[in-house]
Amino acid sequence: MEVGKLIKADATPHASALIESLRDIGYTLSTALADIVDNSITAGASKVHIHADTLSDAPSIAIIDDGCGMSRTELIEALRLGSKNPREDRASTDLGRFGLGLKSASFSQCRRLTILTRCDGVLAGARWDLDEVAETDRWEVSLIEDDNNIPHAHLFLGNGTLVLWEKLDRVDGGYQQDASKRAQHINSALADAERHLRLVFHRFMERSGKGKLSISINGRDLVPIDPFASKNPATQVDPEETLALAHGVVRIRSFTIPHHNVLRREEWEELGGPEGHLRSQGFYIYRGDRLIISGSWLGLARQTELTKLCRIRVDIPNTMDSDWKIDVKKASAQLPPAVRERLKKIVERFVQTSKRTYRKKGQKLTDETRVPMWHRVLTDGTIIYQPNLDHPALVEFQERLPDSLRQDFRNCISLVGAGLPVDSLHADMLGHAETVKASIAETDALEQALHSMVPHLLDRGISKSSIRSMLKTTDMFREEWERIEPVLTEILQQGEPE
Repeated sequence: MEVGKLIKADATPHASALIESLRDIGYTLSTALADIVDNSITAGASKVHIHADTLSDAPSIAIIDDGCGMSRTELIEALRLGSKNPREDRASTDLGRFGLGLKSASFSQCRRLTILTRCDGVLAGARWDLDEVAETDRWEVSLIEDDNNIPHAHLFLGNGTLVLWEKLDRVDGGYQQDASKRAQHINSALADAERHLRLVFHRFMERSGKGKLSISINGRDLVPIDPFASKNPATQVDPEETLALAHGVVRIRSFTIPHHNVLRREEWEELGGPEGHLRSQGFYIYRGDRLIISGSWLGLARQTELTKLCRIRVDIPNTMDSDWKIDVKKASAQLPPAVRERLKKIVERFVQTSKRTYRKKGQKLTDETRVPMWHRVLTDGTIIYQPNLDHPALVEFQERLPDSLRQDFRNCISLVGAGLPVDSLHADMLGHAETVKASIAETDALEQALHSMVPHLLDRGISKSSIRSMLKTTDMFREEWERIEPVLTEILQQGEPE
């Protein structure tokens, strides 16, 4: 044997072992469906229909698009694992990367993947069946000559592609023997996937004309979710910033979404999603208009109540995949050093916008011209809330008490302040501040407060119009404004002229 010559041995992976391993990359039904939709968009589809049969003994999910379709040769290549080298140049609209998405996403949910595709009117079909691979241990797909006996094939008309998942062992929740529980579990997973698709592809769904995408599930069209509420006039939008790097340009834009008082409850809840606004703040990273990361500061800031209105959109091209370490699922990424430094500076400046929005609400507590019911006092770094014993309503009532009871009255008010349930408030406010409300005062109590406050404000030289505006924006009066406005008008008419 020649000295120094290397001896080589065949290390071709065993088909059954590797293909089973690919099932555990970490897809959910949501991310798996999104990966299939990526292929539809790359194929130029304008419509994607998802049909799920959850009630039969053999449940299945089909994803049908009206894209360009594939020839038989192209189909076989698409079913090859690693069909494209991630280093290859791609069109800017290509949402793929590794040549694994179609297969790894499908195998993560099912054991049988069938593809029907029609290009220029010519039908082609092929199937991966993992049970067959387990028996043969060979990298072989079965070719299909027609669409007979293929579930959902009657819905597949014209050019495009049908991706069919059967043997849903990763979607059925383990309820193979209980049809009703199995259907319930699959439908629940589809409900989660619905929101995911509405968010991930919202920019494609919001387009008009060429490039617009519609997605439906079981015949129901999905409505996009814009995480920035960019069409709401109360949303604050910063100018776009750009960062030119070796492999492309990063585009950055900061948004401060409206305070919950400005939005309808259903709008606010949809923006926050199932995990709430505390978890929805941070970066939203898009690759070719497709969302890959939502609601994370990526280690550059902490998720806090005061910054939960902050959302930063970051757009990257698919030429930067290796720089960002985009994973197979297109669900995670890492910040390149140059981008991290730039974003760190943007975050430090931008989060102050959201904090000011909330502090502006809290500033009213220390604005003496508004005659607050509570004082907000900062002592040695500690914020203390104390009842305002000098509030006109309390002073007026105190003056009607006999001298012997006045100190007792002040003691009672002090106890109310000392009994403020700070721990409970903190727990309730954490991530769900919009659900915490003050109790509604009785109309008689509000009228009594008006009779005390209005003369006090007039004596301080505040005009009647300013008093009206001030009280209308004060929480306890705003909620009952229709009932107390006539009382206020009567009191102002009795007051001094402006």
